[in-house]
Amino acid sequence: MPATVSLVRRFTKEQLLGFRGATLPDLIGPDLRLLFVGINPGLWTAAVQAHFAHPANRFYPALLAGAVIERPIRAADGMTEADKAYFTGLGLGITNLVPHATARADEVTAADLRAGRKRLTALVEDCRPRVVAVAGITAYRLAFGRRWATPGPQPEPVGEAELWVVPNPSGLNAHENIHSLGAAYRAAALAAGVV
Repeated sequence: MPATVSLVRRFTKEQLLGFRGATLPDLIGPDLRLLFVGINPGLWTAAVQAHFAHPANRFYPALLAGAVIERPIRAADGMTEADKAYFTGLGLGITNLVPHATARADEVTAADLRAGRKRLTALVEDCRPRVVAVAGITAYRLAFGRRWATPGPQPEPVGEAELWVVPNPSGLNAHENIHSLGAAYRAAALAAGVV
């Protein structure tokens, strides 16, 4: 019997650039316990309408390595309804500080991030997760005005939720690997009572 081959959709640069400024909905279920917060959607993510979807992004593999999820989720072509239900059924959710897609994270301004903090605070007050995990120390520092913050749990909550900073899963973040990302995500998941 032949092996199953997973083919990832391909986009031209011009096609991807057509998604600049696009948004995608938050991925949040009714029993939200741990809300992951990205910086903003990349163009690939906007194109397939799935968070952390770029084929080089390590978010879902890190969750699997950290035993936060028990089966692979492949978002590069978009998430299936079954994957969305599985993810949110675990009490996990995803949003972004800045809702609009850009080609690079450095296109997001400090003002965008500060405005994103206000939006995040309102979302957290509405959804009431136990833990909020911002993926990226630099974005966190700018959004929250915490210039000297370090990764891990933070001293001040967002609403009533415990606030954590976890590493950004982008393939551009060379300081981290799948296992170190998985350990950081698992620590936040333990605090949220997800695992």
